Amino acid sequence: MDLSDDVVAVPLRHPWRWISGGIATALLLSFIWAVFSATSIQHDIVTKFLFDPRILIGMGVTVVVTVVCMFIATVLATLLAVMKLSDNPLQRWLATGFIEFFRGTPLLLQIVFWGYLGIIFPHLVLGVPYTDIVFLSGKTSDLIPAIVAGIIALSLNEAAYSAEIVRAGILAVDGGQVEAAKSLGMSSSYTMRRIVLPQAMRVIIPPMGNEFIGMLKNTSLLQVIAVAELYTASSTISAANLAQIELLMVSGFWYLIMTTVLGVPQRALERRYGRGFEVVGGRSAPRAFKVGKR
Repeated sequence: MDLSDDVVAVPLRHPWRWISGGIATALLLSFIWAVFSATSIQHDIVTKFLFDPRILIGMGVTVVVTVVCMFIATVLATLLAVMKLSDNPLQRWLATGFIEFFRGTPLLLQIVFWGYLGIIFPHLVLGVPYTDIVFLSGKTSDLIPAIVAGIIALSLNEAAYSAEIVRAGILAVDGGQVEAAKSLGMSSSYTMRRIVLPQAMRVIIPPMGNEFIGMLKNTSLLQVIAVAELYTASSTISAANLAQIELLMVSGFWYLIMTTVLGVPQRALERRYGRGFEVVGGRSAPRAFKVGKR
């Protein structure tokens, strides 16, 4: 049997990818070395405050605020997305108005508004209107301290952006599956919970992971209302010892660590909900081949 004409699949080589990657790596290492070898940076201060209790406590506050805000925002975003896809025009208008308002105003402005709400409403009363029934009453500054105001601002702002992500994920699910579920007698809420959302997660998780990381970094804006998160802690220390650059390096190091760690569950969720789908650039992607003769 003549095998001279057999076609052999040979992996396609990409030498320029390795060359460009090597150049980029060399430039990155050069920049890192230039920063750490600069004589104007006091490296002993960076080492001294890297594990300072105030920095670690601020990092803990940052993580807690991020997780709480993303949980609240995800719940609100799902509700807003469902409302915007509803057949009820009033629900659509309310959801659209909420989303456009919080996307159309700066996040910093929203944080300042909630942080200084006590100036507008010095005293808050929560109860049933036009009755003597009162559930909660007190000074606004006591009922809504700085950290609560920050959580409210970040959660509402993030809900507006995440609602569009959730809506896109829901729309990505084939409408025939919803019709099939209804033909089997499933309710709309059950269909959404058991059929649509599990499939929409494949589309929702990657951008929501980015939003999670963005939320982690946006907590630094809470400095304007004196929430003791990571950036506020480093700024307080640098104001005392005038080592602004060194403390920025400390906070930047911990932000990088936190974002890297938080990326691990995101990738795990992507693999779980992406089962059965090939991802271009991932391990399951088909390799490129060129045709040659043995």
